[in-house]
Amino acid sequence: MKISEVAKQVNLPISTIRYYEKMGIITDEYVLRDQNNYRVYDLGIVQHLDVVKQSLAVGFTIQDIQSMISKAGFSRNEQRSILQDKISEIEEIQKKLEHAKQNLYDILETDITCEDGFGKY
Repeated sequence: MKISEVAKQVNLPISTIRYYEKMGIITDEYVLRDQNNYRVYDLGIVQHLDVVKQSLAVGFTIQDIQSMISKAGFSRNEQRSILQDKISEIEEIQKKLEHAKQNLYDILETDITCEDGFGKY
């Protein structure tokens, strides 16, 4: 596959795909060279980039993903531990957001107006 085909299938800009290559997110196993030395991507790149996108969507950083890829494999226990840690992190963020939301409701209930200045009753 050409880079433009990959970009279209995974809905990523070409520049992001090149960045992922530079960062080691896309490993050499997915990038081949044709006789003119152009990049040709293995079909497995689509699934690989989908996993990368899903990982980013749930809160892993590029550095997290880079680290996991460089390790080249995890035991089932290691994988469970990584995922459980991310779940715990998300739950903590949810608690903070819920607290912030409650604070906003509390402010609404005090009926503060800004006509006389912010925070004045």
